[in-house]
Amino acid sequence: MTGWDDAWRALASHQALPVLVGALTLLAGTAAIVHVVLHRRDTRAVIAWVGLVALVPLLGAIIYLVLGINRIKRKAFRLRRTASEAYSSHVEDDAWQARMAAYTTRALPERARAFEGVEALVERVTGLPLLRGNRLELLRDGDEAYPQMLAAIAAAQDTIMMSTYIFDRDAAGRRFIDALGQAAARGVEVRVIIDSVGAKYSIPSSVWALRRAGVDVRTFLPILLPWKFSFSNLRTHRKILVIDGVLGFTGGINIRHGHVLGELPGHPTRDTHFRVEGPVVDHLQQTLVEDWAFVSGELLDRERFFPPLHAHPHGALARGVPDGPDEDLASLQWVLLGALGAARERVVIITPYFLPDESLIDALQVTAMRGVTVDIILPEHSNLPFVDWASAPLWGSLMEQGCRVWLVPPPFDHSKLMVIDGLWSLIGSANWDPRSLRLNFEFNVECYDEALAGTILTLADAKLAIARRVDVAAHARRPIAYRIRDGIFRIATPYL
Repeated sequence: MTGWDDAWRALASHQALPVLVGALTLLAGTAAIVHVVLHRRDTRAVIAWVGLVALVPLLGAIIYLVLGINRIKRKAFRLRRTASEAYSSHVEDDAWQARMAAYTTRALPERARAFEGVEALVERVTGLPLLRGNRLELLRDGDEAYPQMLAAIAAAQDTIMMSTYIFDRDAAGRRFIDALGQAAARGVEVRVIIDSVGAKYSIPSSVWALRRAGVDVRTFLPILLPWKFSFSNLRTHRKILVIDGVLGFTGGINIRHGHVLGELPGHPTRDTHFRVEGPVVDHLQQTLVEDWAFVSGELLDRERFFPPLHAHPHGALARGVPDGPDEDLASLQWVLLGALGAARERVVIITPYFLPDESLIDALQVTAMRGVTVDIILPEHSNLPFVDWASAPLWGSLMEQGCRVWLVPPPFDHSKLMVIDGLWSLIGSANWDPRSLRLNFEFNVECYDEALAGTILTLADAKLAIARRVDVAAHARRPIAYRIRDGIFRIATPYL
C-alpha cells in the first residue's frame, strides 16, 4: 500500500491528476459525441445531445450513456429477439397460415379507396394482414370499461392474458386482483404483465397481491438494480386484456381508481378503451404471447391460447399496430405520416401529450394547407406540466398553416384517438410524443369502419363543445416569461 500511496502523492504533487481527469473527460465527451453523430437519426436530437455533451462533457456523456435512445433500442432488440424467434417458430405452420388467410383481405370499401396506399404501408411496416369481420365498441372511462372487463374475467373458462402499464393497488385495482385470483383458483390459466415502473405507482405494489392471489404475474424489465437503470426509458405502455383468446380489450386505460369518475376519485382522469371481437383479437393475443415469452421464457400452448375465431358478417376491417424500440422502431410514426397524406376532408387527433417531431409537424401543416380540417384536441392541463410547456411552442406554426388547437378543461383527458375522413380510425395506447414514438412498447389498432369512426367523432365533437380554441394571435402575445419557459422545455424535448 505504501508504494501506491507514494505514487499517488507523486502524481498529485506534479499536478498530473487534473491532467488525467481532464484527458478522461475529453475522451468521454468525444466518444459520446461520435456515438451521437453516428447513431442518432433525428437532427434535432443530435444537436441537443451534442450540445449537452459539449457543455458538460463528463456529466453529459454519463447522461447519454444512461438515457441514449439508440443504445436502448439495440438492447431491446437483443433482449427480445430470442423470444420473438422462438415464438415465431412455435406458431408459424401451414395450419396457422390457413387460419389467418380465411380472414385476410385487401379489399377496402369504395369510399376508402384513398386509403389503399395506407393499407399497403401499414401491412409492410407491421407484417400483419388486414382482417375482416371485427367488432369494436368504444367504452368511456373506467365507469364503462371496468365492469365489462371484470365481467369478462369472471366468465373466463380457459385463459386470461393481460398487460398494463399501471396497476394500482387501490379500490379499482383490488377488484381486478380479486377477479383474476378467483379465475386462477377455478383453473383458468392467468398470465399478467405489469410494467416495472408502472407497478411502482402505488405502494405496496399490486404485484405481490396478485401473486398471493395465485396469479402468475411478471414485471416488464425490472429496474430495481442500479445497472438496470438504462431500462428506465424502455417501458411497455400497452394496455391489453384477452379472454379465452376470443374477446379483447385495448386502449388507453390503466388499472387505477382515478378512471372511475362516477366514484369521485381524488385525481379523476378521462380515457377511452375498446371491447374487441373478431379475428383481430389474434393480433392482440400475438402481442401478449410474445411479450410473455420475453418476460418469462415460457412458450404458451398454441392450441389453448389461440382457439378458433369467428368473423362478424358485417364487421369492420382492422389490424393490430404494435410499436416499440426494437424491430418495430418507427412503425407508428410511418403509419401516422401515411394516414395524414391520405386525408381529404377532416383529421381529428385526441392525445394527452403532444410533442411530435418535425416530420409530423410538417405533415400536419401540409395536410391543413391542402384544405383538410385538422383538429388537435389536448387537455388544458395534463398531469405533466413540463410536457404542456414543451408542447405550447409548437401550436403557433401549426395554427398559422390552418390547424386548429383545442384545449379541453379538467378533468385531465388521457384519451388517444385519431380519425380521418370519418372512416379510418387509430385507437390504442400511444401518445403523440417521443416516448411513445421512440421509447415505449405500444399497441394500437387501425380500423376502416364508418360506424366506429362516427362514434369517435361524436365523442370528439362533445369535447369540442366544451373546449377552448387557441387563438394564434393571443398565443403569440403570451407573457415573455411563459414563452421563455416553454421554449426552454421545448429544447429539452429530446430528453423528455
